[in-house]
Amino acid sequence: MSDVATPLQYGDPPRLGPFLLQARLRVGPAGLVYLGLAPDGRAVSVAVLTRGAALDPAARDRFVTGVRDAMASRSGVRGWVARAARGRTAVADALPQVLAMDGGNAPWVATPYEPERAGAEWFLEPVLVSGTLIGERHGPDFAPHWVGDRSPALPPPPQSAPPPTETRRSVIVAAVALAALLVLLAVMMWLLLRGEEEFEQPPRPLPPTVFVPTPPPVPSQTPPGRPTTSPSPSQSGTGTPGPDDGEGDEEDPI
Repeated sequence: MSDVATPLQYGDPPRLGPFLLQARLRVGPAGLVYLGLAPDGRAVSVAVLTRGAALDPAARDRFVTGVRDAMASRSGVRGWVARAARGRTAVADALPQVLAMDGGNAPWVATPYEPERAGAEWFLEPVLVSGTLIGERHGPDFAPHWVGDRSPALPPPPQSAPPPTETRRSVIVAAVALAALLVLLAVMMWLLLRGEEEFEQPPRPLPPTVFVPTPPPVPSQTPPGRPTTSPSPSQSGTGTPGPDDGEGDEEDPI
């Protein structure tokens, strides 16, 4: 692994559990080690498996088992990690203190950061296996298919909170208010239709009368010296006196 601390890169998780990640400490085929900050302000070392190692059940089990055995060793119980480390001249007291861990789909472990002592990177060592583990290591070496993966395993995004729901009382009140509005609307429509039926249409007005004036009568022109013939009784009508027979004879010229 590389011991040079580098800034966080694209794809690195900004936070693992309660720890805020600040920089990369080491990058290896089994996992990545980050420098983090605990909620109480002290520096921590956080190791997380790579994406390929997290998808390998055997590698994930070796990592989680190593972390749990280290916790048991510090509590006074020797575990598989202590027995495996005995061949490398390690004792249980030299194991890093486990502050927190997660054994889910993206396993990680956090330990106190001490530049002079092994931190969380110690738990990445049993993940890689060379040869066959039968007593002493022997047999052909092999490399897992995920050795070339250098992407950290990211925990799934937190589930969003369910949408807020109204209480049963508020739902009932809203339903009653809606029913009242529908009833009021129905009553208004009924009154409107009933008023249209009761309203009588006024009779149509007669068309206006058109008066066409008649021309005045034109008097007839009578030659001078000629008496005007008086109308006969039949022409003058009932009650109009006519000339006598004698008078008519006297007026005739000789």
